[in-house]
Amino acid sequence: MISRRTFTTAVGLGLGATALPADASAAAPATTVPGIAPGAHTAFADLKRVRAGVLDIGYAELGPKHGPAVVLLHGWPYDIHSFVDVAPLLADAGHRVIVPYLRGHGTTAFLSPTTPRNAQQSAIALDVVALMDALGIRQAVLAGFDWGSRTADIIAALWPERVRALVSVSGYLITDVASQRDPLPPKAEHTWWYQYYFATDRGRVAMETRQNRHDLCRLVWDEVSPTWDFDDATFERTAAAFENPDYAAIVIHNYRWRLGLADGERRYDPYEQRLAARPAIAVPTIALDPALDPFLASTDGSGYRRFFTGPYEHRVLAGVGHNAPQEAPTAFARAVLDAERLAVRQ
Repeated sequence: MISRRTFTTAVGLGLGATALPADASAAAPATTVPGIAPGAHTAFADLKRVRAGVLDIGYAELGPKHGPAVVLLHGWPYDIHSFVDVAPLLADAGHRVIVPYLRGHGTTAFLSPTTPRNAQQSAIALDVVALMDALGIRQAVLAGFDWGSRTADIIAALWPERVRALVSVSGYLITDVASQRDPLPPKAEHTWWYQYYFATDRGRVAMETRQNRHDLCRLVWDEVSPTWDFDDATFERTAAAFENPDYAAIVIHNYRWRLGLADGERRYDPYEQRLAARPAIAVPTIALDPALDPFLASTDGSGYRRFFTGPYEHRVLAGVGHNAPQEAPTAFARAVLDAERLAVRQ
């Protein structure tokens, strides 16, 4: 989910709920995208796998092979179905669309049983870079939410030459582990209840137990998307991705690592040291704030604006909760196409 520290920064600034206007120097007319109702699609027709880095990555692919690439990155507790309506819109616009399962999700598997089930932020980002290499993608528009936003932000900050443009829900989510150790106001701490649950053995066992894992993830869906009228079948299609044998280990490690309660791997230290400095992102970016996302202290983007130094727009998704692409596929697809137009104008 969103960074605890970003939430606190916004609270400390006393920000309101009105979005900042897009930067006049960077703004481009909105792209026309055919309207689509959430849930219009239920499945991906073309599921593939490729060896990339330490993983055999499962992914969906749509659109022309030689079209400009877009990589869509999901969060927790979600999977590639967050983009089941977005991806066809982008493919119809001529893009090669890649939607991977993150490590520990769906059909993505570790190549070796001895590889640490590590979910620190730089490891996940390097998975995506390795995937792009394996698929022969030199540069792509990256778009994501939750873990996916964080991953896309990291790649844009550390390897900007690989990112044509960025769409980041909740803005700048790169984690500074040291700052995460400070307590938040009680209301904010309450929002992240599951992180503290996962810090206990009781929470770990819950995630390792099929029914408890299923019900916990469903509860999170209900809490963070208060107006999204999804049905049981929609959740179950995603819940199938939670059956990955490494799912519990990856989820638990991710949240424990972010709270400074679990070690990462030494080989990622150089990347984490750079990320701890909160590097700026210079690639063309559209930041999206869902108006009903409980993890946002405000939706005006002021708390993270300083981290984006290139062409930039900020948008609020009215009536939308945390799972932005699945709740508002047309608006999300439009943001991806508009971000690419910012890159063309650069």
